[in-house]
Amino acid sequence: MSITIYHNPDCGTSRNTLAMIRQSGVEPEVIEYLKTPPTRQKLVTLIADAGLTVRQAIRQKDTPYDALGLANPALTDAQLLDAIEAHPILFNRPFVVTARGTRLCRPSELVLDILPNPHIGDFTKEDGEVVPARTT
Repeated sequence: MSITIYHNPDCGTSRNTLAMIRQSGVEPEVIEYLKTPPTRQKLVTLIADAGLTVRQAIRQKDTPYDALGLANPALTDAQLLDAIEAHPILFNRPFVVTARGTRLCRPSELVLDILPNPHIGDFTKEDGEVVPARTT
């Protein structure tokens, strides 16, 4: 099964998600989206497939969100997408795509819902939090 992760190696949640995918026995396609940003159409597809709005897919922390005035509710999806295209750091991460679905994996254990083998055993995140093994 093919799995793709839109990854930021500087993000702990993204690193945890990638590690969970690997612990499931799959080596995913890793797209470092800050180096290779998705096209506008790919952004629209990822966001829609994850069941999110464009606004829900925007990262606020450690981004130019406030400086760009993106909290303004009058901004359209097109304007928000323009901002993401100009500043890829605004695209929240990690997005993971599998045959079982697309998810924004925040928290990282949401990836288990779309992995072909979610039974990865106990998993310890970088911060020491343990994600217990799935039993079903």
